[in-house]
Amino acid sequence: MKYMLLVYGAESCWTPEEREQCMRDSMAICQELESQGKFVAASPLESITTAKSVRVREGESLVTTGPFAETTEQLGGYYILDVETEQEAIDIARRIPPAAKGTVEVRPLAALPE
Repeated sequence: MKYMLLVYGAESCWTPEEREQCMRDSMAICQELESQGKFVAASPLESITTAKSVRVREGESLVTTGPFAETTEQLGGYYILDVETEQEAIDIARRIPPAAKGTVEVRPLAALPE
């Protein structure tokens, strides 16, 4: 089963040194999972200052600058895993460094019809 781990946190909670160490530690986890055949993809996102939100209401589109919601935590990156159980995905989410300062949401990917 494939799961997406969505990484949320306040961009301001990391020092440059902490962010660099977080990237190194996260990459090590990705390499470990890849060697086990459980890794599909992962990537940090650029700053929320680069985000655009698109909404369509009654046929009219509105594009605004910034993340989709007012919140203290922003989506900062993601992992896609192919693991046997939800519990395994949760156990991996616990190991991801940003979980110590933010939130890692675990969601199964929905299968699309053929």
